[in-house]
Amino acid sequence: MKKYDAEQIRNVGIIGHGNVGKTSLAEAMLFNAKMIDRLGKVDDGTTTTDYDEDEKKRQITINSAVAYCEWNKHKINIIDTPGFADFITDTRIALSVADTALMMVCGVSGVEVLTSRTWQFADQYSLPKFIFINKLDRERASFERTMESIKEAFGDSVIPVQIPIGKEASFQGVVDLISQKAYTYSDASGKAVEGDVPADLADMAAEYYESLVEKAAEGEDELIEKYLEEGELTPEEVVQGLKAGILSGTICPVFCGSTLNNVAIKQIMDAIIAWAPSPLNRDVPTGTIGDSEEPVECPADPDAPVVAKVFKTFIDPFAGRVNLLRVYSGTFSSDSQLYNLTKEKKERIGQVSCLLGKKQSSVDSLTVGDIGAVVKLTDTGTGDTLALDQNGIMLPSVEVPKPIISFAITPKSRGDEDKIGIGLNRLMQEDVTLKYHRDERTKEFLVSGMGQLHVEIIVDKLKHQFGVDVILAPPKVPYLETIKGKTEVRGRYKKQSGGRGQFGDTWIKIEPLPRGEGFEFVDNIVGGAIPRQYIPAVEKGIYEAMQKGILAGYPAVDIRITLYDGSYHPVDSSEMAFKVAGSMGFKEGSKKCKPTILEPIMSMEVVVPEDCMGDVMGDINGRRGRVLGMDSQAGLQIIRALVPMAEVLKYAPALKSMSGGRGSYTMDFDHYEEVPGQLQEKIIAEADHEHEEE
Repeated sequence: MKKYDAEQIRNVGIIGHGNVGKTSLAEAMLFNAKMIDRLGKVDDGTTTTDYDEDEKKRQITINSAVAYCEWNKHKINIIDTPGFADFITDTRIALSVADTALMMVCGVSGVEVLTSRTWQFADQYSLPKFIFINKLDRERASFERTMESIKEAFGDSVIPVQIPIGKEASFQGVVDLISQKAYTYSDASGKAVEGDVPADLADMAAEYYESLVEKAAEGEDELIEKYLEEGELTPEEVVQGLKAGILSGTICPVFCGSTLNNVAIKQIMDAIIAWAPSPLNRDVPTGTIGDSEEPVECPADPDAPVVAKVFKTFIDPFAGRVNLLRVYSGTFSSDSQLYNLTKEKKERIGQVSCLLGKKQSSVDSLTVGDIGAVVKLTDTGTGDTLALDQNGIMLPSVEVPKPIISFAITPKSRGDEDKIGIGLNRLMQEDVTLKYHRDERTKEFLVSGMGQLHVEIIVDKLKHQFGVDVILAPPKVPYLETIKGKTEVRGRYKKQSGGRGQFGDTWIKIEPLPRGEGFEFVDNIVGGAIPRQYIPAVEKGIYEAMQKGILAGYPAVDIRITLYDGSYHPVDSSEMAFKVAGSMGFKEGSKKCKPTILEPIMSMEVVVPEDCMGDVMGDINGRRGRVLGMDSQAGLQIIRALVPMAEVLKYAPALKSMSGGRGSYTMDFDHYEEVPGQLQEKIIAEADHEHEEE
C-alpha cells in the first residue's frame, strides 16, 4: 500500500438516520476506488462495513466500521456509523476521530430524528459538514421537499452544489452547478456521460447557481467585496469561497444521487478530496500530561512523540482483540512499545494495519492523522490513549451515557451462570454502553443497555457466540422498609430440654431515624444486667432480623435500637441465646411502630421536541412523577422530574412511542420515599406470593 502524508488524508464519518444509505454510500465509494470487485448490498448481507452476523441478519448497522480507499492520489478513511438510537453512542465516539461529517438524508423522508441528533454530534466536535440527499430514484422522492426540511432543520448554511436530473423512476443523474455540466448514468458502474444542462433544467440550474455564488462569496472577505462590486465570481473563486466556508462551518454543501445505483458518488468523492480538510487543517486537540490539569496541545507533527486514541474495540474470532485508533501526533509503528496512559501500563505493539471492514492490510506504520488498527493488545480498550511513555499527552475520552434499560438475566439451563458472566464480560470489551452487574439489594444479575433492541442483540450474541440461552425479566424494585413510630419491647428467649438450656432476656427501645441514616445501635446497659460479651450478639440478632423486613421481607432501615435492660443466667445464657432474644424483640416490637415500605425515587431528565412535551409531561404525572422544571436547548425541551423507579422500568419503549423515536432520557437514583398506602398492600401481597412459591 502506498504511503500518504497527513495532507493527503481525509477522515470522513458518514452519519444520519437509520436506513438512509450510509453503508451503501461507503460500499459505492469502495467500489469506485476499485477497493472491492463488486457492489455489495445491505439486503443481501454482502457489504464491506456491515460484516457482523447480527448486522446481516437485521440489515442495520450496529457497530461503527472503518474502510479506506485511495482516490485522486489521496487516502479516504471512511467511518460507517449506526443510525439507530440504541447504538448512537458508537456514532458519537466515531465522530470524535473524524475530520468531516458526511450527513445522509433520505430523499423520501427528509430530515428525521437521528439526522438532527447526529448533526448535533458533528457540531460538538466543530466538524465541517457535507450533505448527500439519497434515494432520489425512489417513489415519492423529492429534492425540493427534502431541501426544505434540511433548511428548516439546519438553517441557511446549507446550499446545493448539485440538482437532480429526473424524478423518482426517471432519475438519471445530476447537474453540477459550478461547472454547469450534466452527468447522466445508465447503470451502477459509476461511469457518467457528461453533457450540457438539459433545457428544462436551465432556469432552475441558473437560479441555484446564483444562490451558490452568493453563499460562496460569504466565505472570504475579498470574495464578498468582489461580488458586491462586479456581481459575479469565477468558478475557481466559487470553489475558493466554498472551501473557506466549509472549513469555518458557515457553509454546508448539498449533493444528491443514489447510492444503491452508484449515481453521482464519484462527484462527492472528488469534493471530499478537494474541499474537506486534512488532519493538518483542523484545530489540534489538547490533553494533559501527568497530574497537571494544564491543557497541552497535541501537535500534528509526524516527527513528534507518538500519541494515539482508541475509538473502537472488537473481538475477531481469529485475530483476537482488535483496537481501532487514530494517530494524533507522531508516527505509530509496528513492532514497537508504547505506554497506555489511561491504564498506566506498557503495551507491546505488534502488527499495525489499515482496515477494509473486517479485512486487515498490514502496514509498517500510520502517520499523524491516519486511522488504523492494532491487534492483541493486553489491556487497551475504547477511549484509551497510547503514547511513547508516561510523559505523553493524555487525550480526553468521550463521555459514555449511562444505560437506560435493565433486565434481570438468568440462564435457561442450570450451571450456565458462568457462561453468562464470561460472555457479557467479553462483549463489554467491544461495547462500552453495555453493563452487567449484580444488584446487592435484590440479589439479581442485571444486564443494562441503551434500549430494547440493544439488549435483544446482546442476548442473540450470547446464544450464538457463547452457547448460552437466557431469560430476561424486569428487574425487581429494591424496596426498603422502615418505621414511623416507637415502642419499648421485651425480647426473651428461654429453652430447656434437658441438660444445659438457653436463656437470654433483653429490653429494647425501637424508634425511627431520619431518612438515610441506616441503623444505629445504642448500648445503655448499666450494672451488668447483660454481660458485655453478649451485647454484640444482641446487635447482630437485631440487624439480621432487620434484613428480613417487617411487612414484605425487604430490608428495614433508618432505625435506632437502644438496649437498656435485661437479665441473664450464669449457666444457660450464651451468645446464641441473646442473638435470638434480640431478634425476637425486634420482630415483635417493630410491628407496633407503624411500619411502612419505602421505594426508590429516580431523578430523570427527558429530552423531547416541543410538539410532544405535553404528552410526555402528562405521562410523567400518570406515573406518580413530579415535574421539577423545564429548559429548552437547540429546539428541544428538557424536562426534569422525580419519578418512582417502579413506574419507569419500561420507560424506554413508552418514550419512543410518545415521541416517535425523537426523545431520549437519563435516569439516576435520587432518594427513597414512602409508598402510598394502597400500593403497599399490593407489594405485600406480591411478596407473600413469591415467598409461598419459594
